[in-house]
Parts: sequence; structure tokens; C-alpha cells
Amino acid sequence: MIKIENDVNLRPYNTFGIDVKTKHFCRIQSPEEFQELLSSPQYQNSKRLTLGGGSNLLFTQDFEGIIIKNEIKGIEIAWESDDRIVIKVGAGEAWHNLVMHCVNRNWGGIENLSLIPGTVGAAPMQNIGAYGVEIKDAIESVEGIDMITGQVRSFNNDECQFSYRESVFKHELKEKYFISSVTLSLTKKNHIMNTHYGAIQDTLKQQQVNDVTIKAISDAVIFIRQQKLPDPSLIGNAGSFFKNPTIDQTHFESLKKQYSTIPAYPTENQYIKVPAGWLIEQCGWKGKRINNIGVHSQQALVLVNYGSGNGNEIYELAKAIQSSVKEKFDIQLSTEVNII
Repeated sequence: MIKIENDVNLRPYNTFGIDVKTKHFCRIQSPEEFQELLSSPQYQNSKRLTLGGGSNLLFTQDFEGIIIKNEIKGIEIAWESDDRIVIKVGAGEAWHNLVMHCVNRNWGGIENLSLIPGTVGAAPMQNIGAYGVEIKDAIESVEGIDMITGQVRSFNNDECQFSYRESVFKHELKEKYFISSVTLSLTKKNHIMNTHYGAIQDTLKQQQVNDVTIKAISDAVIFIRQQKLPDPSLIGNAGSFFKNPTIDQTHFESLKKQYSTIPAYPTENQYIKVPAGWLIEQCGWKGKRINNIGVHSQQALVLVNYGSGNGNEIYELAKAIQSSVKEKFDIQLSTEVNII
């Protein structure tokens, strides 16, 4: 029998540590429990929000609805051959725990995504990525439950409509499906070692790694992230607050004339990706603190809550950053974090 709680404080359930409440709150530990929840009046008569690790959202006010905490666990082997393995993972599993589970078994494909906060169910929604790898490269399918009918549906990779930090679950199917599991296809040997990002190459050299392995890449990524990104348990944050923007070649060449050191990464569609952190830093925001909130001193892409800041203060800071980047570079930053 599922339990629905009332007037629950959400501070422990969001990595920004924002002190807000939700009218109703329910933990779901199996697909069957979610289907049971569908018939409850609290669910039928309320706004709904699915919550994983709470690491990719910013609450600006109390939530006058029901928060559904996805706690579906489990990692099972669906299929394997000599060189590949397919695993089905419960959406409530912690993402980094899954990565470590795979790295420890020398299953390759997601090691560059080590130490990303959040849950497995949130990974396809955001198409999470880091250091040259996106989760779409490993996803075989995503299983979801229709939030009205309770019908279970499996979405193959194409149906997920992945693009940079985007998926169908953030647009046409937003709040229409409760993701229950994700199926990943990984390598058991002949791994594709993705080390072309300079930071990984430099770290591997610094750590005197001659034999590049799945674990060596994971260790390097963890080291880099721990150096640059604040621990949410110590300083409230949601990781990268903004997406890295892409601009056309003409716009980039124009900026290059003014800012010769502007970093850039070509994309598949002839556009140029520019690091949002660099743009924000050039506008003077890095390390800036305003009362109880600010921009992290080591990574300008990360907005932080030093303890008692509220969501509206952080949101106003984000808008001020967007305005200054637009004015200086004529680039509109988009938020990676969801604003509630």
C-alpha cells in the first residue's frame, strides 16, 4: 500500500538545499506502486512533479501539488555476448553508483559520465553528457508508464529524440510518462576510449597513466570534477546551471577577432560550441557572491547557495548572467537546470 505524505519539506530532496514545501509527497519503489498511485485523489486532483535525485532543478516557491519520488532500484543483465552487455536499470538508482558498478566490471561506455549527480531516470530526460560522451550513445531503450492510463511503453533510442541536453521527455512527452527503467548497451572488450578532451589527457599524464583503461578514465573524470565542482552536501548547487551554447561559424569568426583566446568545439552540424563557463567568466561573474548565493570560484557554470539563499534569488542571478552574456557576446544562454 503506497503512502502519501502531506506538507513535506523539500530541502533534503534538492541539491540546492532550497527550503520549500510540497502539498503531497509519495515514494515509488516499483512500477506497480506507481500504477496504484494513479487512482488516488491526491494524484488525480493535483499538479505532478517526478523527482529523482533533485540535482537538476531549482525551486522558486512551494509546490502546490504532488511530488513523486522515483526510488525504483535494480540492475539486471538483459543480454550479453563475448563483447557486449545489455543491462536494464531501475530509474531510481543513483547515476554515479551505476557508473561505478559498470567500471568495476570493466563494462565500457559511460565511464566519462562518472560523478554526475542525479538518478538513472533523469539521465535520458536531460541526455546527460560530459567530456565528449552523451548518455544517448549507450541507451538502447527507455521504459515509461503513461501518467494517465498506467500503460507501460518502451521507447527505442530514435523515439527518445535525443539532442544536446534534450529529449522527447522534456518536450512532447513532458510530464506524460513516468520513467521506470533505462536499458543500456555497453562494451565488454575493445572499448572506445574517449580521452580527446584536454583535461582528461592532462590528468592521465599527471597521474602517470600509460595503460588507458575504463577505470583510469573514470578516475581522471572524478579527479577533475572534484577539483572544479562543489560537493552539494557542503555547498548547495545543481552542477552546470547553463547549457554550452552553439553559434554559427560567422558569429564565431566575429568573436574570434575580438577575443583571440575564445575556446571552441566544432559540432556535427557545422556549428561551434562555446563553453558557457568561459563566457560567464569573461563577464566578471566567476567567484562573485551576493549575500547567501553566488557563482562558484572554481567553475563559473555553477551557481551556489551558501546556506540560506532562496530559489528566487538564484533565479534572478541566473537572469542577470544571461543578460550580461547576451550584451557582451550576443549569445543567449539557456538553463540546463529546470526552474520550478
